[in-house]
Amino acid sequence: MELRLDEVGRRYGSRWAVRNLSLDFGSELVGLLGPNGSGKTTLMRMIATLLEPSEGAITWNGRNLRTCGPQLRRVLGYLPQEFGIYPEFTGRQFLRYLAAMKGLPRPLAHQRVDELIEVVNLERDANRRLTAYSGGMKQRIGIAQALLNDPEVLIVDEPTAGLDPEERVRFRTLLASLTTARVVLLSTHIVGDVEAAASRLIVLRSGCVLADTTPQELIQRATGSVWELTVDMLTARQLQERYQISAMIQRSDGIQMHVITTEQPMSSARPVQPDLEEAYLFTIGEKA
Repeated sequence: MELRLDEVGRRYGSRWAVRNLSLDFGSELVGLLGPNGSGKTTLMRMIATLLEPSEGAITWNGRNLRTCGPQLRRVLGYLPQEFGIYPEFTGRQFLRYLAAMKGLPRPLAHQRVDELIEVVNLERDANRRLTAYSGGMKQRIGIAQALLNDPEVLIVDEPTAGLDPEERVRFRTLLASLTTARVVLLSTHIVGDVEAAASRLIVLRSGCVLADTTPQELIQRATGSVWELTVDMLTARQLQERYQISAMIQRSDGIQMHVITTEQPMSSARPVQPDLEEAYLFTIGEKA
């Protein structure tokens, strides 16, 4: 299977949300990272056939989405950032309803719904009305509905928002298990989610690709550009005004900081190995 973008752009009035994107996706889990307004959601909505490109072409197995959109939608799972529910339904009724909308035969739909309720850990709450669900429980229902048709292309936008740490780990493990014969696109602001699950990272800024690489390679690029030092409060504030700061910890001897810059910020600073979040901040190159 192959999903390809060829010089794709999307314009809103005179503003380009994304432009000149050329990307190929195979059976893999790809993490999309970027600050707000970088074009991540626009990119995913175009792939999900909810928006048409203003220029360029998106193809699925060699066929342009302008003509084969219905075929892709049959094998597509999509969890948008803003996910709507029918509050009068229970969780189980809601999933069965959406399974019917996706065209699953009734016996298969019931089986699939029961399986996914267990996968997202909602067995005890499946027969409660959705109005009684917490934000995290609604997010888990959203994840389940995206998987109903066992999609070949799975797009998830901020899927772990509202989940507690245990649920996030469970979801990351689930995503990592889904990459066989499937394209999985994961957009998130939680760098740890893509670090744990993605084999490939695409970093966007202002609608353009800054990096298309692996987590390990992104970290390698930032090696030598993260510095640790301990300073007083006044110096800490001065450093905040000049540099990206990835960490500040109050200690008995002062404030321990991680500063992201290609040059040694102070003579007392020592280089440290960056983590993925620091490598991401180094890549986008903007004040944190």
